[in-house]
Amino acid sequence: MRTTMKRTLAVASAAALVALAGCSTDEISDTNEGSGSDDTEWFVQADFDEQDEQRDATFEGDPETPWLQYIDGDMTDTSEFARDEAGKVCFANASISNPWRQTGWITMQQQLQALQDEGVISEMETRDAQDSDDTQIADIDYFISEGNCDAFVISPNSTAAMTPAVERACETGKPVVVFDRGVETDCPTTFIHPIGGYAWGIDTANFLVEELDEGDRVVALRILPGVDVLETRWAAAEKIFEDNGIEAEDHFTEGDPATIKQVVTDAINQGDVDGIWMDAGDGAVAAIEAFEDAGVDYPVMTGEDEMSFLRKWEETGLTGLAPVYSNFQWRTPLLAVQRIFAGEEVPTEWVLPQTPITEDERAQYLADNEGMPDGHYAKFGGDGLPGFPEAWQDR
Repeated sequence: MRTTMKRTLAVASAAALVALAGCSTDEISDTNEGSGSDDTEWFVQADFDEQDEQRDATFEGDPETPWLQYIDGDMTDTSEFARDEAGKVCFANASISNPWRQTGWITMQQQLQALQDEGVISEMETRDAQDSDDTQIADIDYFISEGNCDAFVISPNSTAAMTPAVERACETGKPVVVFDRGVETDCPTTFIHPIGGYAWGIDTANFLVEELDEGDRVVALRILPGVDVLETRWAAAEKIFEDNGIEAEDHFTEGDPATIKQVVTDAINQGDVDGIWMDAGDGAVAAIEAFEDAGVDYPVMTGEDEMSFLRKWEETGLTGLAPVYSNFQWRTPLLAVQRIFAGEEVPTEWVLPQTPITEDERAQYLADNEGMPDGHYAKFGGDGLPGFPEAWQDR
């Protein structure tokens, strides 16, 4: 299996979004209306089918270390990058502007410490673009002009705008690791991401369809228009809802809890709401509170693996599912650099597992993440790293 980097994914991660992967867009829709655009422009049947198959794929590697697993496919020979001494990593980050990215950034820093202790990485110079394409382009060009990077790690702010800068990094002859969202070039040494937006949409919509009846009403809460990993989540879910006779209406909320609560309250006032679908779950508690304030039954609901949702889900006993945009992916880029500096092969496209948390698994994830803040993500994969758990608790 090999998809090109022109099939832009993720990440998420979320992510890619306000609660996921830190994407930004200048176009914000009316929060009380649906997308207002032709959603079919985001639906690609071949990509839908591929990610549907990948949901059941066999992943290479140990399930106990999912951040190192991958779907079998093309491998990149990195023997030319083998070195006998620690190397410097230059990291161009889109942002740490939301809880998903903040959780991942902490995990990445702790993974860095472990690799520094092992003598693999000497230092990691990081530049934060604060969700700006122009800033990230300048950051990458700064690293190139300085000329002292032994490897580049890039989490793109956006896809097309960042492609030329990534290509310039590749032209230095140093290894380039791209993760979270892709770019429109195959030049990086490896592109790391969870399965993708279609997989999220398939998991969540199938869950709601199984729990609801034909003709039931679902309110879909979306963050931003025009962000690929969010649009493909909704495109997949919308198709499944339509195919199964579920009446689904979508609303953009910018991830704002007050807006989410108002949208859901308005929907409840207009009639029964049987299900809530979200393209990111950090505002899930506000949606649930709208049902509590209205004194009506809880809906069937999909949120995310953020702790606030997991805790509210347990407290209420509602029927729910927590999809994920595997936050543990923030470990993988530096572990890829470790392999590259050792001259070992790495997957050309490193597709990581992306498995939702079910009700049967919820209690274990709550226990494993006891003491973590509400903005923490359960599948962060940081246990066993230096600083666990205090580094994630004291943020």
